[in-house]
Amino acid sequence: MPRGLSSSTVSRLKTVWDDEYETWQKRDLSHKRYVYIWADCIYCNVRMEDRQCLLIIIGATKEGKKELIALESGMRESELSWMEILEDLKLRGRKTAPELAIGDGALGFWKAIAKVYNKIR
Repeated sequence: MPRGLSSSTVSRLKTVWDDEYETWQKRDLSHKRYVYIWADCIYCNVRMEDRQCLLIIIGATKEGKKELIALESGMRESELSWMEILEDLKLRGRKTAPELAIGDGALGFWKAIAKVYNKIR
C-alpha cells in the first residue's frame, strides 16, 4: 500500500500547479485560429455554501484539432462571468471571431458572445 503525500509535498505541488496554470492562462493566442468553439459550465458538487462551477471553452482549429482555450472558476454562468473570459481571450490575441459557437441554453454565454464577437453564428 503506497504511503500518502506529506503536507509539505502537497503544498509544493500546489505551488507548481498554480504557477503552471497562471502561465497557461496568460499564454499568447494570437497565432491560433479557432473555427468553432464550445462553451459549457460544469458544476462541482462539493460541500460549500455557494455551488462552484468551472467555465470552459474548447476550440477547434481548421485542421480539426480540439484545444482547451479557457478554464475559469466561477459562481454561476452569468453574462459577466462569460464576458470576462471572452474579453481575456481577445486581449491575448483572439480578436477574430470563430465561425460558430456552440453551447447549451445558458443565456449568459449567448449575451456575452454577442457583445464580444457580434458577427458570430
